[in-house]
Amino acid sequence: MKKSLFGYGITTKSIAKSGGWEIFDDNFNKVSYDKYGNKLLPSYFFNPENSKLEITSPGIPPTHPLVRKAKNLISELDYYQNLAPLQIWITGTNGKTTTTQMTHFLLENSDIGGNIGIPLGKLNPKKIWVLEVSSFQLYYTKYAKPNIYGILPIKEDHISWHRCFEEYVKAKLSPLKRMTQRDIVIMPKKFDTPTKAYKILYENEEDLIKKFNITPEFEVPFLLDELIAKSIYYILNFTHKSLKNFKIDSHKLEEIKDKKNRLWVDDSKATNVDASLNALKRYKNKKIHLIIGGVDKGQDFTPLFEYMKNIDIELYIIGNKTAFFENLAKKHKIKYFVAKTINVAIKKIDKELKENEVALLSPACASFDQFSGYKERGDEFKKLILSSF
Repeated sequence: MKKSLFGYGITTKSIAKSGGWEIFDDNFNKVSYDKYGNKLLPSYFFNPENSKLEITSPGIPPTHPLVRKAKNLISELDYYQNLAPLQIWITGTNGKTTTTQMTHFLLENSDIGGNIGIPLGKLNPKKIWVLEVSSFQLYYTKYAKPNIYGILPIKEDHISWHRCFEEYVKAKLSPLKRMTQRDIVIMPKKFDTPTKAYKILYENEEDLIKKFNITPEFEVPFLLDELIAKSIYYILNFTHKSLKNFKIDSHKLEEIKDKKNRLWVDDSKATNVDASLNALKRYKNKKIHLIIGGVDKGQDFTPLFEYMKNIDIELYIIGNKTAFFENLAKKHKIKYFVAKTINVAIKKIDKELKENEVALLSPACASFDQFSGYKERGDEFKKLILSSF
């Protein structure tokens, strides 16, 4: 009986270093071997009767034939479930990465990984693991659980992958049924779910500020990230620690001034409706020139456009679904310009933007129609601004 890996990405490549795997990938068109002696095969070669264990790359959807055929499928989280002395998991829709990074920053004897881009196989098993966990990873996880689980608000995202919002929420909350009386979860009261773990529920930032007597150092939308990270630190240490030297990642409401002293904001990490709503609320008192569009992921954009119709805003639509966003703008009577590309959008904004206004890249969409990811999209945005005018 063989051990099988599905997909040959960051997660499975790390596991594959142990050798002895058969690896199936849609991009393989012939049988070959990697440097660890693993057998690389086209996906249609997989036979579930010959496999005693399957681990999938988290991005492979449940509808894929490999997943449908698998009989012993687990996740990377399951595979490494007992390796670290303590596991802290962070999930939610927006702010996962920042919260995970803040928690790691506060906990000196910790290692950071998971959906943040570092596979679990590369982490130090003698340290506390602080993991960003995605709904994709959680969907495939059957056995692993966190000791402390920090859950940020859950909003609509990845609907095309999960097929509906209810399945997305179910994946996010699934670890709760495996947690024990010795575990702790910090979670939105709205999604309160039966669990043996000790629950700390919140409706808003003020609830956590009061419960843990926290003095905030960040503003919305990073405030809740800070509060969950500091709450976790307090649970483990019964004291407070500052985040004043912590730096927010690029592409998250990153403000840039051009040569004319005008404000441009790179919020390329905003790949869903809720993230863009948070960005708009931050700049609601200025006229906003918003670059929007890309891969929509099956989201409902109504809340975003309902909010925009009541503020001073103009849209610059990019991506391969311009007609979709053009129709929404018309319906809500919002001024728009079909730019198609980020380059054209920036050139158009340059002609319109005044010093007391803001140009905001917060697309509410993934970027894979025109870029390799949100980082490339944000880098292109900044390069064009800093080099053009």
